[in-house]
Amino acid sequence: MYVDNRKLRTNVASRDSVILGLRSGSVRAVLFALIWWILTGSVLNSWLIGVPVVMLATSVSMVIQPPSTWSAIGLVRFIPFFLWHSLHGGVDVARRALHPRLPISPQIVEHRWRLPPGLPRVFMANTVSLLPGTLSAELDEKRLCVHVLDKTGVFAAQLSNVEAHVSRVFGLSPADDGREAF
Repeated sequence: MYVDNRKLRTNVASRDSVILGLRSGSVRAVLFALIWWILTGSVLNSWLIGVPVVMLATSVSMVIQPPSTWSAIGLVRFIPFFLWHSLHGGVDVARRALHPRLPISPQIVEHRWRLPPGLPRVFMANTVSLLPGTLSAELDEKRLCVHVLDKTGVFAAQLSNVEAHVSRVFGLSPADDGREAF
């Protein structure tokens, strides 16, 4: 008996995509229903309007932001990283603002993406603003531009570190583009 492996892989990938969509849609529907329940004060009659609203909100959210995979372990590991860099970034900026000579030397630093387009890149761009003295200024298909307060810092390594953490949150492996691995 001949089995076409390409067709089998396509069927498995298609099935996995449907399962991911159903799981994501279910979670979103539950969250929207919870929001509806809270907003209406758990009034039972409100569900005559609430059910269609929850279904519409779920459908629209699936179109606007298609399902993506997340790694629970990656997310748990990201939380301490996020908290530490948030605190460190805030303290660093406050120190610079209160310093008598205001030690800043601003510059725009470019970082070439290794993450796939979509939510992982947006998540990273928002996370980069947590690094001490940095702010995401622009992102496009090939790069992320970051405004830094002190150009003497080692921002390339910090940006690669953030990208590695974000990659793990989304359960991704690094792109094979000739750059160093995570």
